[in-house]
Amino acid sequence: MTISLGGQILQSDSGGRASLRSGVIEVADGQIVGVQFGKVSAQVDFGDPETLISPGFIDTHLHLPQFDSIGAAGMQLLPWLGEVIFPAEQHWNDLDWAKSMIQRVAAQCLSVGTTGICAYGTSSHDATIAALTAFRELGFRGVIGQVMMDSGEPPSLSRPAAQLIEEVNQSLEQFPPAGRMAAAVTPRFALSCSEALMRQAGELAAQHDAMVQTHLAETVAECAEVARRFEGQPYVEVYRQAGLLGPRSLLGHGIHLDPPSQRVLAETDSIIVHCPTANSFLGSGMMNRHSHLESGIRVSLGSDIGAGFERSMVRVGRSMIETAMRVALDNDHAIDDTTHVPTAAEAWHQITAGNADLLDWEDAGRIQVGASADLVLIRPDLPWQETRSPLSTLMFAWDDRWIKATFLQGRMSYGADAESGRQSP
Repeated sequence: MTISLGGQILQSDSGGRASLRSGVIEVADGQIVGVQFGKVSAQVDFGDPETLISPGFIDTHLHLPQFDSIGAAGMQLLPWLGEVIFPAEQHWNDLDWAKSMIQRVAAQCLSVGTTGICAYGTSSHDATIAALTAFRELGFRGVIGQVMMDSGEPPSLSRPAAQLIEEVNQSLEQFPPAGRMAAAVTPRFALSCSEALMRQAGELAAQHDAMVQTHLAETVAECAEVARRFEGQPYVEVYRQAGLLGPRSLLGHGIHLDPPSQRVLAETDSIIVHCPTANSFLGSGMMNRHSHLESGIRVSLGSDIGAGFERSMVRVGRSMIETAMRVALDNDHAIDDTTHVPTAAEAWHQITAGNADLLDWEDAGRIQVGASADLVLIRPDLPWQETRSPLSTLMFAWDDRWIKATFLQGRMSYGADAESGRQSP
């Protein structure tokens, strides 16, 4: 059985910008089997000429057990971890608790149009396997990693290095990197890992060609503590010596990096995950996205829930623009056509095909024949097509209530018809 969706279709070009084209999408067996641009027929199963159809949004950095901790304001990173996040993550040592929260988190992702994730679990192996299983069964695209930490506080989240390596190896065998939902090697950050654990984690990632997730240079205090603990070594050098840098490495934040560190990241083809809402919330600083790109570093975008307070990747995309404006103004640059501030068209590309390209997900983030039918149907309640820049209007006036349906592999997983059982095969 084939279903059809009609509306204004979000497309990305080779220059990293999104645009809109009117047309109809045909879906069968979980894939896009046809895209015809032109007039939207009144006979489509879903949509109309006023509907925006976007590829599902991709979030390249979020913490599943932290969704209930959004909005714990007034602290910087290290105290916030100790007082808010570690207690929240301890709940996932109870597998029933974890399973209940996993379902709630998945539903929240779908409600804001997120269909692809790069996520952290906790140090609980069983809870991480439960998350991988649940998200795979729902049809998400992505990776989830068991958080690896063998030093520091609290003891209830710390595990012996040998145990962590064995458990993550089991996860990688059960959810291999080539799968639609895969395990990842996820040392939390240098302050929660011994040198031995980081080195073994790097070896494990290389053995499986697995994605690496960790944090880098989020705050000045964190960088100072890493330098103290690792005999003055630059933060990126700690990771390089452990084998944690490379084209499949997602390094959250990367705010406080000097030019030599930028060169190392560019040379290793590593990816910095820009997390603008989290950076502002914790007062960590403003990442200079343009500086990283000019240095040859690849940059993706993530919500970083729960330091990030926006679940919607559209809002995170807007924050990326706003942060670039503030960086430019702080450097005494006027905001005009010569300023290196991403446009709304570039932000829409980033949260779809841009993030997918960085992850080598050829089947996600785009609307084309052969891609997975991970789609979001959006019905704005304003005359958005009549404005000077429709994509900018949508991004800055965004309302999550505009999302009418989210499809995973052609199956309506969020929306009124999903609740009534009307789903494609």
